[in-house]
Amino acid sequence: MDQASNDTKFKLPEGFLLGAASAAHQVEGNNFNNDWWHYEQQDRLPKSGKATDHYNRYEEDFLLAKNMGLNTMRISIEWSRIEPIENKWDATAIEHYRKVLLKMKELGLTRIVTLHHFTLPMWLADKGGFENSHGAAAFARFAWFVASNLGQEVDYWVTINEPEVYAGLSYNHGKWPPFKKNLWTMIRVFHNLMHAHRSAFKSIREVLPGAMIGLAKNNVDYEAYRKGNFFDNLLVKLFKYFGNEYFLNRIKDHLDFIGLNYYFSHTLKFTWRGPRKMNHEVPKSDMGWATYPPGLYHLLLDLKKYNKPVIVTENGIANARDDMRQDFIRQHLESMARAATEGVDVKGYCYWSLTDTYEWHDGFNPKFGLVEVNLETMERKVRGSADIFKQIKNQ
Repeated sequence: MDQASNDTKFKLPEGFLLGAASAAHQVEGNNFNNDWWHYEQQDRLPKSGKATDHYNRYEEDFLLAKNMGLNTMRISIEWSRIEPIENKWDATAIEHYRKVLLKMKELGLTRIVTLHHFTLPMWLADKGGFENSHGAAAFARFAWFVASNLGQEVDYWVTINEPEVYAGLSYNHGKWPPFKKNLWTMIRVFHNLMHAHRSAFKSIREVLPGAMIGLAKNNVDYEAYRKGNFFDNLLVKLFKYFGNEYFLNRIKDHLDFIGLNYYFSHTLKFTWRGPRKMNHEVPKSDMGWATYPPGLYHLLLDLKKYNKPVIVTENGIANARDDMRQDFIRQHLESMARAATEGVDVKGYCYWSLTDTYEWHDGFNPKFGLVEVNLETMERKVRGSADIFKQIKNQ
């Protein structure tokens, strides 16, 4: 894809939230009290260190977002900073995040706040995290505390980020803490995360009756490899149900909006040896991920049945050369605009990510950021692709 090769005009809904996203452990640096940091020191994961030093440079980062034409930021609050020891709350951490949220407000940025973005306080990880009911109870208490102390400064709440990704990579594939490979434990964690979301929803609602509360769900677009083949189409229905719908179906009465994270689209082919999952023949990111904007349109239509507003809480591309990102964003926003014309209540889009970040077990190698960060000097440099947002506003 050539930069800015697509001149298609499209209209986003009035009041559309156009923003970028980040997560605390990936950008803040020095989160000493969580499970990721613990395993990083054991060399089981790449070290995050100072990350991009967003903890100290948040004002600079938010100003960059504002200047590139964004009106929204999605951030997360690091649980292990707020509650470093069980039932011991850190007033300094609360005041830090208050300043963060007030700076966003000052700059006119709508504030989308995530409470659990993959990391756990070490004291909770030592007790099994979400492997048991204690995790859900602890999370509900944390949600209540944050809502009680910062609730007036939050516009949209995201309780949990990508529960299926967290459960799968931590408890099935064994790539993330606590590095377990047990299908039944993964299923138990998956269901406990449903309970954790519902409990947190009630906790926040208790404090803030008018709060907008959702969850960030990573859904995958599936299409039949052979459009008219019964078995290929059956596979699509099964993968959609268990991968995309099962979790949402069980929490739909505890959602004010749906956060959609979109990165993947696959075609499915039935064979007697099992289903074959294939990528579309389209350009690939630096990580080898297929870039397929129509998939976002398909997923938004699939969500229409829930009759909830939808915010795309993540969608991004690893592209160090910055020669694909602009068209990537434009084409995904076109897919959103198309879905809006077909009755989907699309409220916003948050590109992943504002700056380059610590990309979990891939370390700092993938470059998703609208802003390049020199990890030695922490100097920020806005990439040319970020101009897309002003182009969209001015078209």
